[in-house]
Amino acid sequence: MNASAPNSSTRSGFGLRWKLALGFGGLLALLFVVGTQSISMLERLGGSIDVILRENYRSVVAAQEMKEALERIDSGALFALAGDGDRGRALVDLQRPRFEKALATELGNITIVGEKERADRVRALFESYVATLPRVLDENLSTEARSRIYFSRLLPIFQEIKRGAEEILQLNQNNMVEANNRARALAASARNRMILLLAAGAALAIGLVVFLSQAILGPLSRLTESAREIERGHLDLVVPVASRDELGQLAEAFNAMASSLRELRRSDQAKLLRAQKTSQLAIDSLPDAVALISPEGRIELANRTAIAEFGLAPGAEVPERHGQWLRPLLSSTDRSPEFSARFGAPPDRGLEAAIQVWKEGKEHFFMPHAVAIRDAEGELQGTTLILSDVTELRRVDEMKSGLLSTVSHELRTPLTSLQMAVHVLLGEKLGELNTAQTEMLVVARDDAERLREIVESLLELSRIQSDRQLLRFETVASRDFVEARTNEFRPEFEDAGIELKVEIDPATPKVLADPARARLVLSNLLSNALHHTPAGGSVTVRAEQHEKYVRFSVADSGPGIPADQAERIFDRFYQVPGTEDLGGAGLGLSIAKEIVHAHGGEIHVQSKEGAGTKFWFSLPVAPAAA
Repeated sequence: MNASAPNSSTRSGFGLRWKLALGFGGLLALLFVVGTQSISMLERLGGSIDVILRENYRSVVAAQEMKEALERIDSGALFALAGDGDRGRALVDLQRPRFEKALATELGNITIVGEKERADRVRALFESYVATLPRVLDENLSTEARSRIYFSRLLPIFQEIKRGAEEILQLNQNNMVEANNRARALAASARNRMILLLAAGAALAIGLVVFLSQAILGPLSRLTESAREIERGHLDLVVPVASRDELGQLAEAFNAMASSLRELRRSDQAKLLRAQKTSQLAIDSLPDAVALISPEGRIELANRTAIAEFGLAPGAEVPERHGQWLRPLLSSTDRSPEFSARFGAPPDRGLEAAIQVWKEGKEHFFMPHAVAIRDAEGELQGTTLILSDVTELRRVDEMKSGLLSTVSHELRTPLTSLQMAVHVLLGEKLGELNTAQTEMLVVARDDAERLREIVESLLELSRIQSDRQLLRFETVASRDFVEARTNEFRPEFEDAGIELKVEIDPATPKVLADPARARLVLSNLLSNALHHTPAGGSVTVRAEQHEKYVRFSVADSGPGIPADQAERIFDRFYQVPGTEDLGGAGLGLSIAKEIVHAHGGEIHVQSKEGAGTKFWFSLPVAPAAA
């Protein structure tokens, strides 16, 4: 699209404002002409109709009224001749004003040549008719005399009046027909004129549209195409300036903008190179392996450790040898913030999730962490991968676990012997005990039992960590699993005065779990709820499906857990301050966490101080065929 500016002599001084004014002014003028013609033609048609109504319609109605009233008056005269004088006179008195009113209307609406003479003649005849009518109605005269007057004088006048009214009627009707024909001719003429005006207007509108399209849309199209070229990175183009109007000014501003962008690109490229170099030096100085991976799985940035230890070279795809652990880790970050807020983060697998790497013939372990990078709209832009060297931490953890396992095994035998000795002494098989001795032995028995529970918990924790892959999975009905545990604890809850409620969704599916290990989790949560709920309180156990897991929850109405303590509740040997006298060594929840994670589930606590506590854990739904 490279082009040079044309010679200024080709530029038009006709501004965009004047072009728009010409285009829209022409359309406005066309609208004015068509509107004026339409109004004029409508006024003429309305005048024609008004003439018909004013000059003829009233006369037609008046003639009809005169004829009908005269017929009724004549009927009154005939009633009188037939001997019903009262009825005849009443009919005459009623219809005479009607006739006179219609006659007055006609006399006041004379509009046609010859109409006045006929109306005056009808008036004179009616006056003669009215003068003769009383003699026909006079009952003092004989019927024969009245009949003679009626047939010889009154009837001929009646017929003449009726004939005159009919002539007025026909005269006005004929004039209405003529006026209607004139209106039709006027309407046809108006239609033809409107067709001509519309055709001329359409042609003018098309011409204006073509003119505006060439004058406005053409330059705008060129500017749009130039903007798209700039969007593709072609900043060296120059938009032709073909006029001095606003569009020409816009084209000049566009060229100036492109020039500024070229300068900015050169400076930004330099800044970007400096920023990339600084970023690379910064991550190279870190001891951990760091890499930035795009949503498509391509490595965008990596430090020396990531390249040397894991082969995460910038510009390459994720190596296949790391796909087994790296791809699921990246997928776990590709979740919406709403999903994470509702279901929580992926479970922490601890040091056992570390990746094994052989370096110079020695075994090393790196803990992977993936952090999603999102924009303001929450869209995933990439993932930062951090691999921390935890070799020493893992060795210390293994030594600690081995030490705990060894100590637990070593303590188990002497502890059993100690418990047996206390039992024998309390049974007074070696002699009678006094009260003080009995009390001391009871305390020793309780402490030995507590110590035995701690040793068993340590052994269970050691077995879980070493036999994580040896779980014996079975298909277990969720309702049976919950009810079996709650039925075992129900007597203890009743003795403590605590209500134990079970709420299970009937549609809850079966789960895939190791029954013995899963039983420990629910039993531990029920035991905690029993010990931390005061008498008169309640504990509710629920089971319901969430996605591909069944969530089991135990909610109590106890005092709750302080917010700063809830995060540490699953740590080994940790007990909430103030609960040490309830027994235990702080291993129950840690064991429950290990068991749930070994099943691929999650375990969490939700608590508010003074408002109770809710623990929940999830187990995978059993396959349909299971």
